[in-house]
Amino acid sequence: MSSMFGKPRASGERPPQSPLPECNVAILGCRGAGKSALTVKFLTKRFISEYDPNLEDTYTSEELVDQQPVLLKVMDTADQDGPGNCERYLCWASAFLVVYSIDDRRSFEGCQRYLEVLALHKQGCQRRCPVLLLGNKLDMDQYRQVPSAEGMSLASRFGCLFHEVSACQDFTGVQHVFHEAVRAVRRQAEWNPPARPLLITEERLCPPVAAALALPTHHGLATCTFNTLSTVNYKEIPSVAQAKLVTVKSSRAQSKRKAPTLTLLKGFKIF
Repeated sequence: MSSMFGKPRASGERPPQSPLPECNVAILGCRGAGKSALTVKFLTKRFISEYDPNLEDTYTSEELVDQQPVLLKVMDTADQDGPGNCERYLCWASAFLVVYSIDDRRSFEGCQRYLEVLALHKQGCQRRCPVLLLGNKLDMDQYRQVPSAEGMSLASRFGCLFHEVSACQDFTGVQHVFHEAVRAVRRQAEWNPPARPLLITEERLCPPVAAALALPTHHGLATCTFNTLSTVNYKEIPSVAQAKLVTVKSSRAQSKRKAPTLTLLKGFKIF
């Protein structure tokens, strides 16, 4: 009998479990868009307004999406001035959340650069990762600088889903966005099964009239089969270009009055 963290555990009593399928989600966007607030809201159902913008971390959560368990890993990125050293998350992520603040047009213009980088990465990569464009701070609707229609238009242009939520007020909407990322990854996996050979070799018996067409011998062995190359035409399923607006309405907007500042480093632990 062994003990871990004060809880008794009998060795050998639990059968080994198969590892959960993993889904890696990278959250991208300019400073102040609310990336860390969205991450903490999803993981803890809490809203914290102030963070250290220079710290970057990855968090793990076991989720149940459509009655299927998944190990969801979330990378809260900390790019300073737009997309720079992108390799750390381009090669890691299974899906991307590109976040802007609806009350800050500069953050919206900055997220367009992220979408362009992801589009270029998509062209040179066999693995296609879903992208979701996310308008945050819906509770600041009265100070909106980016109309919903403009966000939907940008999402349609780059072929990604579109949502608007509030990390400040609504947990259900934030959770829905992260679960939608998992669903998009699953759909992409179904549309792209393992690659099959494009050339198929068929062996046929030599017909009687083939005597005039003597086949060359290789190393003293005569070949009596024809190798017919059949090209299988595969039509690539086009990427779905759709913009779906998910609006989470709230009864009151966040006050412009400055709230007491609470700083939380991204290496937080909540018990």
